[in-house]
Amino acid sequence: MTVAESSLFSNWIGPGPSDPGVTRVGDQWLVTRHALVRQVLADPASFAPDNALDAVTPLSVPALRILVRYGFRLPPTLANNGTPSHPALRGIVADALHPHRVAAQRDWLTGVVRRRVVTITASLRAGDPVDLDAAVSRDLPLAVLGRLVDLPSDEVAVVKRFSAAALELFWAPLTPQRQQELATVVGQYYARLRRFAETASGLVSTLREYALSNGLSMDEVVGVLFFLLVAGQETTSQFLTLLMRRLIAEPELPAALSAGRVSVEDVVEEGLRLEPPIVTWRRVTTRDVVLGGVPIPAGASVLLGLARAGRDETVVAEPHRFIPGQRGSRRHLAFGAGAHRCLGAQLARMEATVVISELAPVLRRCRVIAEPTFPPNLSFRMPDRLVVTW
Repeated sequence: MTVAESSLFSNWIGPGPSDPGVTRVGDQWLVTRHALVRQVLADPASFAPDNALDAVTPLSVPALRILVRYGFRLPPTLANNGTPSHPALRGIVADALHPHRVAAQRDWLTGVVRRRVVTITASLRAGDPVDLDAAVSRDLPLAVLGRLVDLPSDEVAVVKRFSAAALELFWAPLTPQRQQELATVVGQYYARLRRFAETASGLVSTLREYALSNGLSMDEVVGVLFFLLVAGQETTSQFLTLLMRRLIAEPELPAALSAGRVSVEDVVEEGLRLEPPIVTWRRVTTRDVVLGGVPIPAGASVLLGLARAGRDETVVAEPHRFIPGQRGSRRHLAFGAGAHRCLGAQLARMEATVVISELAPVLRRCRVIAEPTFPPNLSFRMPDRLVVTW
């Protein structure tokens, strides 16, 4: 890996005072200032989303053959869709994730989390270590999403392996052998997802009816589901682990939460600013542009530093400190902005507020004995564990 490539996969987080805002690294233009990142996201005519899902490690011929064997096709649908079909497809998914439908899941989720807190507390009191990633984060967001989009329980059971493989296949630096292994996992699930899309009800039925009546194919329907089942739960799983890790490191925060001195909503927003699960996102220029005084040619890959933008000192009073409710805390770009802003923002917020509210008394007493590891990945942090004890 070259020096330039290493910098791209380092999960970099925050800018210093001298951050120029736009920097060329290899064949990418890194954009790190909050105002410039927002400017790009708000201008899809100049900065198209077409490369958002392009494989960071170009797919090899053997990997492509594996995907083709399973009928894999991923046309523009949501994150990478700059075509006229995007607003309607986005609207259908937005209805499924409507704030009223999300709010209706809160009581159910609270009951699930409370039962898990009882089990976690008993294990910790007995002196046993607990992996909070496995016990809390890993499956809860998928369980909630499954209820919202009518995903059968037998599908929920296999989505996690597929979604982790997809994040690695499309956003990680890979060896040819590893790429082929991941292509097999992703291809197998894609074939299963296509069969599901042809008969399922609820959201899937609405997508199918829209596609068939508007000259689209089942590829578009499967593409929406493919991205939704990855982004709609994997990012929230990662955020829950990242936020719990941060709160354990600063035990005065869960103590303040338990005592009612800070609101859980402010804690979640500050967590999204300082510990976002997605650190970068991509756009491609449709014409020659000048951004932050830097000329960028047409067809260039622009890498948006979402995490760095959250620590921009021109926006946040104390950019590197976790201070719930501080000025600028809610101006983060963890969910992006503009026409492709994350549709699951309210869902992620609801899940995080429930989990942190219920776990705060536990977190204030924990210490970490096995930190998460973060595999090289252009956009996703992908923590794999959070083992704690009392």
